[in-house]
Amino acid sequence: MKRRNLVVVGPGRVELVEEEMPTVQEGQLLLETLTTGLSAGTELTFVKGDHPGRHSRLDAELGLFLPAEEDSAYPVRRLGYMEVARVAETRTEAFAVGDLVASAYGHATAHVSDPVREHVVPLPEDLDPVLGVYVAHLGPICANGLLHAAADASGQQVGSLGEGVAGRRVLVTGAGLVGLLTAVFADLHGADEVVVVDADPRRRRLAEELGIRALDVERDPARTLKTRWRHAAGDHGADVVFQCRGRPHALAIALRAVRPQGTVVDLAFYTDGADEVRLGEEFHHNGLSLRCAQIGRVPRGLAPAWDRHRLSAETVRLLRSRGQDIRRHLVTDVLDLEEAPALLADVAARRRHVLSAVFTAAGTG
Repeated sequence: MKRRNLVVVGPGRVELVEEEMPTVQEGQLLLETLTTGLSAGTELTFVKGDHPGRHSRLDAELGLFLPAEEDSAYPVRRLGYMEVARVAETRTEAFAVGDLVASAYGHATAHVSDPVREHVVPLPEDLDPVLGVYVAHLGPICANGLLHAAADASGQQVGSLGEGVAGRRVLVTGAGLVGLLTAVFADLHGADEVVVVDADPRRRRLAEELGIRALDVERDPARTLKTRWRHAAGDHGADVVFQCRGRPHALAIALRAVRPQGTVVDLAFYTDGADEVRLGEEFHHNGLSLRCAQIGRVPRGLAPAWDRHRLSAETVRLLRSRGQDIRRHLVTDVLDLEEAPALLADVAARRRHVLSAVFTAAGTG
């Protein structure tokens, strides 16, 4: 049994490789991929060669990054985390042949899955498999950001993602895929006003097409929003900021724009660190909080009521409500998996702009 798998052989070298697959054991599933999504963010750091994993590795037990041998991250054989598949074979009664599921196993045409240890989400049959790529991982990343805002606002009893944004003024820094989906989540859950800031006019235009106001980072959006969003004397700015771009300049804007004693919920991945962030300015003088909403953890005390499956369910809810808009505006490319190496090379070299690409592996378009 063989599959085709997208592998980063080394910096700048991406290939579709044919691989042998293990046989399906008791309790496992054989998944045949329909669609697999690319988010032009973390994955491209491996292609460009600037992923921190080239120089360090995480000791998961200690929670420490330790030095690693140069280029020990290559080859990257499991690239990506947004897959939709059909169950082709099952050795468990939990799933039936033909079931439509979302999972996170990389850009491969097939995968042998252990659903006890892997996140496998049954999908409704009427959900577009192109949209389904967001359900297992990327949508929960955004939902987890709102969950952290809710925990910050409500304490340890959170009944709805809306508790951190409903009736509040929300800023999203970064109009990439995570930023735009987070903005749509906040809008769906009743935010009084949502604003996105980004340097790229194409992404600001996408935000506007989704009904979200967009500002240019070069025109001091913090000053604009603190003029617009007044709460009381000496109290101006966003109630909550979702920081969704892995650049220190974006974090600096987030800290400048949030109201005193407000919270910045950080969903970004900083490949180069954050040397430009001025912690001696707004962060200190306005008594701000910075919370990391990393997908591996929900806020302390909210598990097991809130887990990855519930965040996936919230993503399905979002797609049922706004799926048509998301497909039209956020899925910029749908193409065959065979074209993936060329696309990644073009995006990494900035020859092509892609917000969200979806590769098809079984004739889905």
